[in-house]
Amino acid sequence: MATLHEITDPTDPRLADYRDLRDVQMRKHLETEHGLFLAEGEKVVRRSVEAGFTPRSFLMAPRWLDGLADVLDRSEAPCYVMSEALAEEVTGFHVHRGALASLERNPLPAVDEVLAGARSVLVLEDIVDHTNVGAIFRNGAALGFDAMLLAPRCADPLYRRSIKVGMGAVFTMPWTRLPDWYDALPALSTAGFTTVALTLAEDSQPVEEAVAGLDKVALVLGSEGHGLSPRWEQAADRRAIIPMREGIDSLNVAAASAVACYLTMRR
Repeated sequence: MATLHEITDPTDPRLADYRDLRDVQMRKHLETEHGLFLAEGEKVVRRSVEAGFTPRSFLMAPRWLDGLADVLDRSEAPCYVMSEALAEEVTGFHVHRGALASLERNPLPAVDEVLAGARSVLVLEDIVDHTNVGAIFRNGAALGFDAMLLAPRCADPLYRRSIKVGMGAVFTMPWTRLPDWYDALPALSTAGFTTVALTLAEDSQPVEEAVAGLDKVALVLGSEGHGLSPRWEQAADRRAIIPMREGIDSLNVAAASAVACYLTMRR
């Protein structure tokens, strides 16, 4: 059972995992160096623990203790209890969901392990906005995709903002990072997937036509600004587009993922 520790000093060194959460660059360094990530909100904290991640500690306002009592009962990690005003002083923002947890990262699985048994896969290249990555995880999970693969430069799906926007979908959707960016799509083709890249290329066809009749599909999405790299656009087996009203050429990548996932799952 988690031990409760009432905290009144915002400089308490035991709170190091939770300090200055708005500083993205600092958090990237700290979380990578120490192999941790943060979950925010009762539902997300619960889902992270239920997914098998080991808590390092919890931080919460008194009013959240009852709601997460069963989670705390199953953990040996300390729980730091403080007022919401003090939590805001520590973290740098208003913790309106009242509960945070610091958890240990698990080693990422191999690509073959993630793809085992999968028929519908999302592949992300260089999507750098944490909100977009979280939203795409949520869309893929909600619409029935089996797994996700991330290029090396994609934003961290275990960053607090990504987890929060994705409502913890990163804990249930199998995923990993691609070790080889250059030959990633040919490797997927060799594994039996038809890679379908969302792009404005001249030979793009509507998504529903590009995925029609396919057994195993890898839907490929590019970065927010420039879209897919020339290498990935050309290496894909097929190129696809979401038809737009005249004068509008594209959607935000998260919105596009929702439309494309829906159409792909109806194939």
